[in-house]
Amino acid sequence: MSKLIRVDVFSDIACPFCFIGDTRLTRVFKARPDLELEWVWHPFQLQPTMPERGMAWEIFSTQKFGGLEARRAAFATVIQAGQNEGISFDFETMPVAPNTASAHRLVLFASEFGLGKPMALALYKAYFSQAQDITDNLVLEQIAVQVGLDPSFVRAMLYGARFRQEVQDSQLEAQRLGISGVPFFIFNQRLALSGAQPSEVFEEVLSSLG
Repeated sequence: MSKLIRVDVFSDIACPFCFIGDTRLTRVFKARPDLELEWVWHPFQLQPTMPERGMAWEIFSTQKFGGLEARRAAFATVIQAGQNEGISFDFETMPVAPNTASAHRLVLFASEFGLGKPMALALYKAYFSQAQDITDNLVLEQIAVQVGLDPSFVRAMLYGARFRQEVQDSQLEAQRLGISGVPFFIFNQRLALSGAQPSEVFEEVLSSLG
């Protein structure tokens, strides 16, 4: 009988290191069939004051990095780390730097059906690899349907108020815990790891728990 390990994940869909870290964690768990992962998503917005429909990527990245060459230099290490994990990052054709509140709401909604983790993965891929606008409710609905959710339920959630407060509360909880960056992983509510740690570090933590 496998042992259950709970992992609370503070993360943001617009964080490339969160995508990398979650991919590494998943691979490590797959190598441990004696362990079962209970994955709990906690929304964290790196840009909580971003306009609801985001900002044009060229404008945002120029403001943040100072231009195309500086942006490419900043992301070179990220792209290489992604390639090592089988992740394709495309920082050249992104339409927007998003406000991720609705994407977070969608992960929380999917979690009610046991689909939170595949939903987060689908959103990471849509944003980082497929140049999709994850501030657009129609795009989010299409992704949710591909993951296996009923479109009418998804539509009602996205255009309503469900999980808006939970997204805000999670941000405040992160502040209370002293979490200032993501990804941040808490194992069995007692061991914590910050950042997209190497797989070997995740393996050591799981060995200490299981």
